[in-house]
Amino acid sequence: MTAPEDTIEPASMQNPLTPPPPPPPTLAQRSWRPFVARMHFYAGVLVGPFIIVAAITGGLYALSPVIERLVYGDILFVEPSGPAIPLREQAAAAQGAFTDLAMTGMRPPATDSESTRIYFADPSLDEESLRAVFVDPYSGAVLGDEATWFGYLPLSTWLDGLHRHLNLGEPGRIYSEIAASWLWVVALGGLYLWLAKAASERRRERAGRILTVDRTATGRARTLNWHGTTGIWLLAGLLFLSATGITWSTYAGAHVSDIRSALSWQRPQLNTALSATPEPEEAAAFGHVDRDRPPSPGQEFDPSSVDYNAVVDAAAGVGVRLPVEVALPSAPGEGIGVTEIDKPYRLTTNAAAIDPVDYRVTGKIDYSRDYSVIAKLADWGIRAHMGFLFGLLNQLLLLTVAVGLLIVIVLGYRMWWQRRPTRGSSWALGRPPARGGIRRLHPAAITGLIIAAVAVGWFLPLFGLTLAAFVIVDLAIAAAKQQRMTVKQKKETSHV
Repeated sequence: MTAPEDTIEPASMQNPLTPPPPPPPTLAQRSWRPFVARMHFYAGVLVGPFIIVAAITGGLYALSPVIERLVYGDILFVEPSGPAIPLREQAAAAQGAFTDLAMTGMRPPATDSESTRIYFADPSLDEESLRAVFVDPYSGAVLGDEATWFGYLPLSTWLDGLHRHLNLGEPGRIYSEIAASWLWVVALGGLYLWLAKAASERRRERAGRILTVDRTATGRARTLNWHGTTGIWLLAGLLFLSATGITWSTYAGAHVSDIRSALSWQRPQLNTALSATPEPEEAAAFGHVDRDRPPSPGQEFDPSSVDYNAVVDAAAGVGVRLPVEVALPSAPGEGIGVTEIDKPYRLTTNAAAIDPVDYRVTGKIDYSRDYSVIAKLADWGIRAHMGFLFGLLNQLLLLTVAVGLLIVIVLGYRMWWQRRPTRGSSWALGRPPARGGIRRLHPAAITGLIIAAVAVGWFLPLFGLTLAAFVIVDLAIAAAKQQRMTVKQKKETSHV
C-alpha cells in the first residue's frame, strides 16, 4: 500500500532553499542543558539589575551595626563611673526632658558601657516609630534623643528601607521581591551548567574544574571560569538569602505567612493579660506571698510608680536575660512585657509578662518549649539574614556574599559582551543561546516543567509574571524572525 500522490512532493518540486525539518532528538540528545542555558542567560541579563541593587543595598545594610556605633557612639556608650542609679530614676530624668510625651518602654543597658534607652510615643513621628531618649545610667544625664523604628536608629532604618523597598514604600518592594524570587533560579541554573561543563570536559579526558579556576584559560573562557567558580563558592549563601528574603516579600511573603499559620509554625505571642495565672513555683521563687491577689484591670497605669529593676530581675528569674526591651502596658489590665533582643550568638527570644504592682510573672514564652522547629529555623534564618545571629562574623559573611554576587553578575555581563559579533556595528550585543532547547526534552519532562512553573509562579507571583513576560517576548521575537525569514525565502524563490 502506497501513499496518495498528493501527499508526496517530488524532489524536483521541493524548494532547495528550505532546509529539511530536523529529525526528532534521540534519547542521547535529550538534554536540559540548552533550555537551562537560555533560561540562565535571559534571567541573568534581565533580572541582573534587580539583583545588583539588592546586593549593593544588602551589603550596606550588613555594615549598619558598625556604622551605627561610629555615628551614634556619643549617645550609645558611656564611661562607667560607679554604681548605676535605679532605672526608675533614669526614666524620670528622660520624662523630665520630654514632659509632653508618654513613656512606652525602655531598653536597660546590657553592659557597663551602654546607655539606657527610654522610649516615648511621639505624635510627630509615624505610627511605627518611637522617640528614644538616651540616659547615662551613672549620672542620670540625658545624652540625646533619636527617632527609632522597632529599635533601629535613623541610619539603620534608612539602610533597611533602602534594601527592602528603596525607601519608596510598598511599590518599591517589587524590586526586592523580583530579586529574591529569581536569585535561587539563577543560582541553581548556574550550578547545573557548571557541573555539566565539568562533566563534558572529563569525558574528553580534561580536568573538569568545579571549585578552582583554570588559570591557563584566556578570553571568554577565562571569564567563564571565574564566573562559574565564584558562583559555586557563593551558592549556599545565595540560596539562603533568596529563601529568607522571600519571607519578607509582599506577595510571596503572604503565602509563606499563610502556610506558617495553617501549620502553627508562626512565632508565639506573649500574653500580657493580668488574668493569666502564674506558675506557683515561679511566683514563690521571688517570695511573692500574695500570688492569689486578683488583678485590677481598671487601674490606671503610672510609669513612674514601677520599680524597673524589679521587673528586669523577675524576668531574668524565668530565663529572660539582658539585653531586653521592656514594653509598658498599652491598656488597663495588662502587664509589662519583657522580651530578649538580638545579641551575637543568642539563639533564644524568651519573653515574660510581669505584674507592675507586685512584680510576679503572669506569663512567659520559653523559646525551647514554645517555638516549633520550623519557627526556630525561620527565626534564626531571619536574624542571620539581618546580620545579628553571629555578630561581626555574620556581617562580614553577608558583605562577602554581596561583593561576590556583584562580581559574578559583572562577569556574566562581560561574557555577554565578549560573545558579541566582532564584525559590523560596534554596539552589537552577544547572541543568546539558541532557542528550541525545550523541544529537545522528553514530553514527560516538558509536562513536568510546565506544572512546576505554574506551581512556583503561583507561590512566587512576581516570578510567575516576569517568567510569563520573558516567554511572551521570546515567542514574539521568534515569530518576527520567522516571518522575516519566510518573506526572504519567498523573494529568493521568485528570483529562481
